[in-house]
Amino acid sequence: MRHFIQLTGLCLLGSMLLTGCQSWSHSKHTSQQQVTMNAVTAQGIAEKIGTVTLQDSAQGLVITTHLSKLPSGMHGFHVHEKGSCDPAMKDGKMAAALAAGAHFNPQQVAHHGTPLTGHLGDLPVLQVDANGNANQKLLAPRLKLSDVHGLAIMVHAGGDNYSDSPKPFGGGGERIACGLIP
Repeated sequence: MRHFIQLTGLCLLGSMLLTGCQSWSHSKHTSQQQVTMNAVTAQGIAEKIGTVTLQDSAQGLVITTHLSKLPSGMHGFHVHEKGSCDPAMKDGKMAAALAAGAHFNPQQVAHHGTPLTGHLGDLPVLQVDANGNANQKLLAPRLKLSDVHGLAIMVHAGGDNYSDSPKPFGGGGERIACGLIP
């Protein structure tokens, strides 16, 4: 009987240690980052319009938006390859947030697409309500926070059809909001 009690005690202690280690490991891997989002123009970075929170999960990168002052409707939403929201020159004119470069595409996928098929930076479409607010939780299943560290996250003026036709990169057009991912 004494051996049974000792064995039960050891099992209980081992179980508590494993649970503690599992909890520690889980919390260690659920890091998050808050990104300040600003309106952008060809003249530079403008007013703050909200935040985007990025958090790792078992399903991928969870993106929670708390944005305001945007045009209502659907907007292209992407991670871009460079950590800048500054304007840059294109075709002889300054363009908003062009210094952020193209969509994040380390695997050199030849086409724009859905969050499952295109560039790694292709995110779900951002829906903005009639009051100019976007309060959503989106999922980028192929990304984790460590992938996007130091890059930019961008809202485009138009929607995103997840195709390169009839317009390149889903037809999102101009960049209207940008944030730097710490």
